Amino acid sequence: MSRKPIPFLSQCLAVALIAFSTAVFAQDGKMYPIEAPDEPGAIPLETGGVEGQTEPESWFRQWGDPMARNISKATLTPVLADPEKANGTSVIVAPGGGFMWLSMGNEGWEVAEALAEQGINAFVLKYRLQPTAPSLEDFENQMNRRFEEADESSEGGEQNEAPERPRWDLSNQIADVEAAYSMILKRADEWGVDPERIGMIGFSAGAGLTMATALESEKVELAFIGPIYGGMNAVDVPKDAPPMFAAIAADDFLFNGKFGLIESWYEAGIPVEFHLYQNGGHGFGLGNPDRTSNKWFGSFMYWLEVNGFLKSAKD
Repeated sequence: MSRKPIPFLSQCLAVALIAFSTAVFAQDGKMYPIEAPDEPGAIPLETGGVEGQTEPESWFRQWGDPMARNISKATLTPVLADPEKANGTSVIVAPGGGFMWLSMGNEGWEVAEALAEQGINAFVLKYRLQPTAPSLEDFENQMNRRFEEADESSEGGEQNEAPERPRWDLSNQIADVEAAYSMILKRADEWGVDPERIGMIGFSAGAGLTMATALESEKVELAFIGPIYGGMNAVDVPKDAPPMFAAIAADDFLFNGKFGLIESWYEAGIPVEFHLYQNGGHGFGLGNPDRTSNKWFGSFMYWLEVNGFLKSAKD
């Protein structure tokens, strides 16, 4: 089934290009090509390829973190909690990267390991991406061009008014989430998953994918969602939307003084918790030194606990 992109995602994705151009290519963010790391336990989702993709999957390292691009084959990597502390709650983890690369370490594997330490089964989703240039140099030029286009489209708008953004088709990415969710349900007994307590957390573009899944998918029934430094524009919230925990820093370009997303959830009468941190910028993952946003993960765990998601089945 084809899906029409929603304005919330258009805003989030296009603006993400600005962050990539202004931060990723800074002198201290130089990209270095690396060999594809081992991904033990990664399970192919068999959702198909990417139209127009002629390049193989490739990896680079930046700020010490492994990044992947030109992903045309989606995978799911289970990071299961120790059975002695597992509580049955499970989370699909969606890294970010403007749908052109994935921050697999900072926003994927590291987050999954932290969740597993809390007794939560985590599943890192390596979803399909848009094609990018073959070489890192050409990739940089490609991102710079897109940044210029996004910057030009934002000129002339009124203050605090969302500029018109290009529309993005997330059919591939949502299909990847749906396949991951289906696999988790089929292997729930094997993996110790409570089918009624499957949530999703995403970062930046991954937060956008989390939102798209909650708002658009007819095949995924999430118990809760956690969009972390995602877009803040208002959305149409369905009556069966899941409870939401959202976090962003005040100095994040995606915030810009907007609370539309939070207001949308509140006005729909769906439980929502929102943390606006003084600082942290964009892409802080589990945290950076000396930033107030570093405490978000503990707050997320407490939110899950209060809402009954950390109780084991025997409790």
